[in-house]
Amino acid sequence: MSLFSHKTIEKNSILLVVLSLLVVSIGGLVEIAPLFYLESTIEKVKGMRPYSPLELAGRDIYIREGCYNCHSQMIRPLRDEAERYGHYSLAAESMYDHPFQWGSKRTGPDLARVGGRYSDEWHVTHMKNPRDVVPESIMPGYPFLATTALAVPNIADNLIANKMVGVPYSDEMIAQAAADLNTQVDPDADDVDGLLERYPKAQVRDFDGNPAMLSEMDALIAYLQMMGTLVDFTSYDVDANKR
Repeated sequence: MSLFSHKTIEKNSILLVVLSLLVVSIGGLVEIAPLFYLESTIEKVKGMRPYSPLELAGRDIYIREGCYNCHSQMIRPLRDEAERYGHYSLAAESMYDHPFQWGSKRTGPDLARVGGRYSDEWHVTHMKNPRDVVPESIMPGYPFLATTALAVPNIADNLIANKMVGVPYSDEMIAQAAADLNTQVDPDADDVDGLLERYPKAQVRDFDGNPAMLSEMDALIAYLQMMGTLVDFTSYDVDANKR
């Protein structure tokens, strides 16, 4: 385009606006149109699965108590973040979160990779009185979780609601939801193998140290101990290097 043409466009405000809108519209269509033909824009990652009923109940408690206000679940792809917390977060890790728990600030550490870093006993102590394990902590205690029985009137309804927004819960998962909720805290239960088949890598044990009651503490710790444990990042990085 000649210098004269540029002068003509720049001196004519209406023409400049029209041409600007045309360029933006074309660029927008190029970016947006393909999305209507894609089933998902999230790269699938091996290992990801829907939450087990107990983990889902624990996640609901996590949200209820406002844990996301002080703890994020998103590790940014920066060296200092990866060295402290582990592999940066993948989009697929939040694909079954409704709503996602990325958080907006960190009064406490990021929890995206907290699963397996501490024992169940550590988590129980930490939830009852954080300063017993982290003296400088300003986190409030949640001792009532250990003495409050987990009350989920119909866990199957929770799975159905999540299925409606895209979480791939099967009919079998929904039918077995109530049984799976109790099976995950009882290693001697009859259908542990069925639970593990439906939810690979689900951790089956009494989480709060009180096998006499299925508590809210059980559910919350089951959720925390699962975070960041589903994806094999060693194989993921190897596959990435091959591309």
